[in-house]
Amino acid sequence: MKQNSAEIIKPFIKRLPLFKSLSEGNITQILSDFSLLDVKKGDTVFYQTDESADLYIIISGAVRASLINDEGQELVLACFKEGDFLGEISLLDGRPRSATVIAEDDSTLSVLKRDRFLNTLKEEPMIAIEMLSALVGRLRRTDEMIESLAFLDVSERLMKILHRLAKEEGEELEDGVYRIKKITHKELASKTGASREAVTKVLKVLTFKKLIRDEKGHFYLNVKARGRG
Repeated sequence: MKQNSAEIIKPFIKRLPLFKSLSEGNITQILSDFSLLDVKKGDTVFYQTDESADLYIIISGAVRASLINDEGQELVLACFKEGDFLGEISLLDGRPRSATVIAEDDSTLSVLKRDRFLNTLKEEPMIAIEMLSALVGRLRRTDEMIESLAFLDVSERLMKILHRLAKEEGEELEDGVYRIKKITHKELASKTGASREAVTKVLKVLTFKKLIRDEKGHFYLNVKARGRG
């Protein structure tokens, strides 16, 4: 872990909704408590059940939070990118981590120890409101995932994931048609809670139905089109 750099971290702190209530003096004070962590793609930031309870903010790159069973099967709960924070559940209750976090790309994260965050929280209670707002949004996303796993088939779950990625990260080329970076079948399986074989079969059907196109390292998706596998 590197020594922290205020020049790198300060711009992120100042624009994060979580810390928008902090005065300039409090920002300067809290900066000295951050450290920087560099991780390579595929590295584990922390494991589910780890005892750590620090707050992480992504300076660059991206990570994913997943549940991984004893057989190594992975279910992706959420993805985080530059400017996002994570680790807030253990940060608040002091209990072990609820998920494993893995780097999706080479990434740099800033880390704030739990005791320092709690001290800041006492001085600036509005931080708690912002954190609760973020938690509610993440709980709603989790509820949607549970509903999908319970009631939707693989085709519908896959289309839902692709539609969300198109709206959040895709490039709109024309009315309703988005281009997104191609995702491997294994990654899609972990995001949908299905087997890789099932995802491969569904993608073939969706391609045949012209609901999705795989070309030159990208998926092309018409978000107005709906179809079952």
